[in-house]
Amino acid sequence: MIAYTIALNALVARAKSKGELLAHLKKRGVEDEIAHATIYRLQEAGLVNDLEFAKAWTSSRHSAKKLSKRIIAGELRIRGVDQYSIDEALDQISDEQEYRAAFSLAMKRYQRISRLDPEVQIRRIQSLLQRKGFGFSIIGRVIRELDIHSNEKR
Repeated sequence: MIAYTIALNALVARAKSKGELLAHLKKRGVEDEIAHATIYRLQEAGLVNDLEFAKAWTSSRHSAKKLSKRIIAGELRIRGVDQYSIDEALDQISDEQEYRAAFSLAMKRYQRISRLDPEVQIRRIQSLLQRKGFGFSIIGRVIRELDIHSNEKR
């Protein structure tokens, strides 16, 4: 009963994956067998669902932070989400949505650095998009779409 209360209290702040809850229970000194039984009970009650957690996490991180699918997948793995749930959650982001997120991020940065030398602009935008986990094909497409070199002639 104490383990169940600990788990419920942990879920108050935000939804958690099975892996996060298991780690939290172990950190609080709950034995493995009891921790697993508690998580099973929470799953049966519908309070823990890794697929729903992964979908919510993916949607939030992609729309708010403009993170790439690769970075989001890594975050979910760290939180102990299984690969099937990760794949299902990432399927909700199309390649075009990922590109639009990268372009939106790049456009915001470009507006702030538009007075800098074009090479510096490109380097900073590439660096930003790489940190957010976007691949070279998306970064290249974004840079071409921004058309930074032609803007210097204006």
